[in-house]
Amino acid sequence: WMFMFHGNLFLRYNSQDITKEGSRGASMFDAPNWYMVMGESKVGRNGKFGFSGMFSLDPITVGGEGYPLLFQSGETYEGKPLVDRQHPHNFFSELSINYTHSFTDKSDVNLYLGYPGEPALGPVAFMHRLSSSFNPDSPLGHHWQDATHITFGVATLGFRYDNVKLEGSVFTGREPSEERWGFDKPKFDSYSFRLNVNPTKETAAQISYGYIKSPESSHPDENVKKLTGSLIYSKTLGRSSFLTGSAVFGRNDAGGDHKENSFLLESAYKFNKNAIYGRYEWVQKSGEELQIENAHDEIYDVNALTIGYSRDLYKFSNTILSAGVQGSIFFPGKELEPIYGKNPMSAEIYLRLSPGIMH
Repeated sequence: WMFMFHGNLFLRYNSQDITKEGSRGASMFDAPNWYMVMGESKVGRNGKFGFSGMFSLDPITVGGEGYPLLFQSGETYEGKPLVDRQHPHNFFSELSINYTHSFTDKSDVNLYLGYPGEPALGPVAFMHRLSSSFNPDSPLGHHWQDATHITFGVATLGFRYDNVKLEGSVFTGREPSEERWGFDKPKFDSYSFRLNVNPTKETAAQISYGYIKSPESSHPDENVKKLTGSLIYSKTLGRSSFLTGSAVFGRNDAGGDHKENSFLLESAYKFNKNAIYGRYEWVQKSGEELQIENAHDEIYDVNALTIGYSRDLYKFSNTILSAGVQGSIFFPGKELEPIYGKNPMSAEIYLRLSPGIMH
């Protein structure tokens, strides 16, 4: 057997719209967090069995309403859509098993079952991407790119040949309910396909498509067709240094005029005890998503730029305590200036507890 434990815990003060340009800003002490456990073992000569679990104490450390984040949207609290806040993640974010059977060194088939789990749709979710590991915030395009990473009922079958893998999933389309401690009913009413290519050991690319039935409880009759593409690069530069970057595209098509795109570029450079990281985002959000009165079907372009710095303070048992600071500036466009201001800014300061690099 081989076992792994991983995670991220931020203790931070988060202030959105620090210059008070608009009416949507808020400040909060919070602690976004997530923890992963994994185990795997050989089965016979050609098989491998594995299990994975992911957990989050967000319902306690962030609260049911989530944390302030300008222009963020998705899911609900007390029956009302969340806007300018990032929802908390479920305590049970993944409980899954998988089995891989090898035919040759270059080919194998894999079966994955999760309740909850993650279907073959989108890139590696933001909390698992090395390029976003220093940033406590969810991307503004999270619900365009990788929001299906917590799905209550998923089955995936994949076939790999060399560095190419094709996967297909059936899963429950409805996003997690407001009850963050339990399990939602599995329906297996949605499907997706994903093509993964790893052209080099440092590079991973994917393109995927999914049909998601009734993802939002506030719009039970609305189905979404999702298209994503991504390219991720990570290179080790030394025992405690690396360079990593991700480019992610996501598109939601809910029919009619609701065809909205998003794009993200993020990168992190870790050198010795220091890390510099950044994220650029462009996302199209409707007046309904942002709760703009009398603008239900209007589509707004939102741009955001985040830059941060982190430094390791103390290391024990390959666990690192670090401190960081980051700032963001938003470019909402003239139509949103009366609500958000011309260029609202946010700032955060945090302590982070995370594992060190394994060698």
